[in-house]
Amino acid sequence: MTQQAQTPAAEETLIEFPTNFPIKVMGETHDDFTLEVTRIIQGHWPEFDTHLIEMRGSSNGKYLSLTCLVYVTSKPQLDDIYRSLTSHPMVKVVL
Repeated sequence: MTQQAQTPAAEETLIEFPTNFPIKVMGETHDDFTLEVTRIIQGHWPEFDTHLIEMRGSSNGKYLSLTCLVYVTSKPQLDDIYRSLTSHPMVKVVL
């Protein structure tokens, strides 16, 4: 009887890497919000630039939504980006 190596559930994904992956980051409108999100993503992908961000404000202007197109090469890299973004105090939601 042979045992086959199993992939841990944490490593399973339907995403094929490498890929350009859209990450939506939401927070309260603040002068430094886009700068902080850019800085966090550049910590994982130094080539990331603000031209890869689509910005939308809420109807009342209280919140800002950034859709960031991020080049990722692996699930661990993508997970690290999500963890870094969600742990920042200015970030309310990451999708």
